[in-house]
Amino acid sequence: MTNKLRRLYIRMKDLRLRTKLSMVIVGTMLIILAVNVFMYASINRLTGQMDEIYEGNVRLNELEDALDKLRSSITGYLNTKSTDSLDDYYRSQQSYSELINGLEDKVTDNRLKMMERSIYYMSEDYLALASDIIEAKRGRNIEKYKSSFEESEEMYRYIKIYITGLNSYRFRTNTQSYKALSSAVSYLEILSMTMLILMALFDIFLVVLVTRNITRPLHELALAADKVAGGNLDEVGLVKVHSKDEVGVVTIAFNQMVSSIPGYLSRLREGMEKEQLLKEKEILMEANLKEAQLKYLQAQINPHFLFNTLNAGTQLAMMEKADRTYEYIQNVAAFFRYNISENDEVTLAQEIEMVDTYIYILNVRFSGEIHFIKEIEDEELLRVRIPGMTLQPLVENCVNYGIHNIDREGLITLSVYGVDDYICISVADNGIGMSQELIHDIMDGSYREKKAIDDSHKGNGVGVNNVFERLRLYYNDRNEVEIISGGRDQGTEVVISVPKDI
Repeated sequence: MTNKLRRLYIRMKDLRLRTKLSMVIVGTMLIILAVNVFMYASINRLTGQMDEIYEGNVRLNELEDALDKLRSSITGYLNTKSTDSLDDYYRSQQSYSELINGLEDKVTDNRLKMMERSIYYMSEDYLALASDIIEAKRGRNIEKYKSSFEESEEMYRYIKIYITGLNSYRFRTNTQSYKALSSAVSYLEILSMTMLILMALFDIFLVVLVTRNITRPLHELALAADKVAGGNLDEVGLVKVHSKDEVGVVTIAFNQMVSSIPGYLSRLREGMEKEQLLKEKEILMEANLKEAQLKYLQAQINPHFLFNTLNAGTQLAMMEKADRTYEYIQNVAAFFRYNISENDEVTLAQEIEMVDTYIYILNVRFSGEIHFIKEIEDEELLRVRIPGMTLQPLVENCVNYGIHNIDREGLITLSVYGVDDYICISVADNGIGMSQELIHDIMDGSYREKKAIDDSHKGNGVGVNNVFERLRLYYNDRNEVEIISGGRDQGTEVVISVPKDI
């Protein structure tokens, strides 16, 4: 039995705090309800018994009043012989008959019931005699109703005496029962007070027990936390886990945290040492990088010198009246100037103008093989600003990897249109198309562009991944990019959607 109680106590300790508190509250309410139900039932039972004590006296008093009323109605009819007095007699007779039916009429050795039996039979005779008196009066038999009335008066006195005697005897008997019930009520009051006191003591004990089980682990946990906050990790041991409730879970987590702190500090120290070494290497690498950059700058061709040289060629072609050569060199110079400019953002109109220049240069090189179409929905859309060198790399990809070496006429289409709050820029070709795997690699940034098909199709070094990344940074991820291709020989379309409010 002791082991069972101990196991039950351990199981109670492992319950959740909400369950413990709910059990305490519900248990207390059930005890209060049980005590109230017990007191209510006991009081009702005693009240019912006290009502039963004097019920017999009340019934005898009603019987005596009915007897007096019956006698009065007989006398009234004899004196007046009216219809009202006769009706009053019949009502009194009926009432009295109903009351005597509740009396004991069986043979018994109980004194109270014997007296009730005597009253019952005398009342039966009295009612019969009263009926004879009324009939004799109605039949004008004066001698008969006078003798019957005198006999009824004597019987009336006997019945009154018996009723009074039975009432007195019953009252004395009931007084003793009332005293016994009064003692029972006093005992019930003492018992109720005792139960209330015991219940209050039990509630106090229960609250103290549950509170102690909750606060003691919290106090121990708080002391350990103070030591950790003070930096005294050497003094902090593992906090004892008293139960598996919420406090126990927090205690387990705290112990794990305290146990992991030394390892974390050790790893942090090692990381700081490694970081120091990396900083020293970084300083050395920066020195080497600066030296390499210096050598690289020394080996670079001055772009402004090259641009000025192209301008000189333009002037020379113009002086020699070589119009086509003049136009070609002028477009190459414009394209080169646009590439080396330091403008990070341009209008969409400027970017499309540069694409036109690029297509012109290609068609001079390849004898007009590049067919290019522009579809602009609204010129107002061209006011939007985009990062420089966005469309030219996409058109260059169409030339190098889309329509190059196909057995049909190559076509590149540039479309600009609005959709809701976005401006859509589409660059499409009717070339060899792209596989879905390649599209996936390009979109997630894992694709690295291959070299151009031959030296005549080398690009400017700005790949589509670079374009997509610059768009993402410029628009803070508010733009959308989509590559669409139906597969082999189905062409490729790149759709860039940028917000209008930029």
